[in-house]
Amino acid sequence: MSERPESELCEIREILERALREDVGAGDVTTETVVPPEATVVARYVARAKGVLAGGPVLEMLFGIVDSTVTLRLHREDGSELEPGTVIAEASGRAASILEAERVSLNLISRLSGIATLTRRFADAVRGTRVCILDTRKTTPGLRILEKYAVRVGGGKNHRMGLYDQILVKDNHISAVQKALGLSRSDALREILRKLAGSRFRTEVEVWTVDEARLAAEAGPDIVMLDNMSVEEMRRAVVAIRSIRPRTIIEASGGVTLETIREIAATGVDWVSIGALTHSAPALDISLEFA
Repeated sequence: MSERPESELCEIREILERALREDVGAGDVTTETVVPPEATVVARYVARAKGVLAGGPVLEMLFGIVDSTVTLRLHREDGSELEPGTVIAEASGRAASILEAERVSLNLISRLSGIATLTRRFADAVRGTRVCILDTRKTTPGLRILEKYAVRVGGGKNHRMGLYDQILVKDNHISAVQKALGLSRSDALREILRKLAGSRFRTEVEVWTVDEARLAAEAGPDIVMLDNMSVEEMRRAVVAIRSIRPRTIIEASGGVTLETIREIAATGVDWVSIGALTHSAPALDISLEFA
């Protein structure tokens, strides 16, 4: 985490500080009432389920904010396979500080590890193929930088970070142009493709049919996304696109599951983007236990 650009480190620190404000507020009244301020403990983060770790450096940063006198030792690196009972990290120091950080730390590391675990399952499912597993913008508001980090830890790659770093024409963009200009859908798509020519951004266009895939390929965007197509339609679309522009990147998206990912990969697409990596990944069960 320390190797990340300073701007990203600042953003992550802001996330942690905001989470602490939300949870701790003016103070941990339970701990202040019942735990002696001088009490010290050793506490262990322990995996309770099989999975992939993500978020160890977040723990380090969090304790640096809460109490720099707490010593945190990471026993596993991010990306490590965890088994039930695996000790992930050990914190030693003031009990009050460790209790203050407990819920925020567990919420984050469990969430990130859940994302990494699901991503690893998809990555393993396409192992040996040309396909890369990508995430989407379907992230928890305010946590995108961390959740996309967890995808990378799990073996996936990041699609665009936001609306600002790539042009991605989706169905609603086409509908908006269609209604605004009184055009048919195909003519609206042609008008959009015309405007993309010469853009300084990487360009991607979402298509729903083989005919739209062919139309997009003729215009030459960097990426054509096959959205919610059947496997057979994907195969036909890939053949059509490759016959026109062999080097166009082809992405599949929409309703992808672990049961269908291998068949989708066999159609010849380059990328498969999966919103479920971040919007539906179950948190990995991790606990904090006082020794």
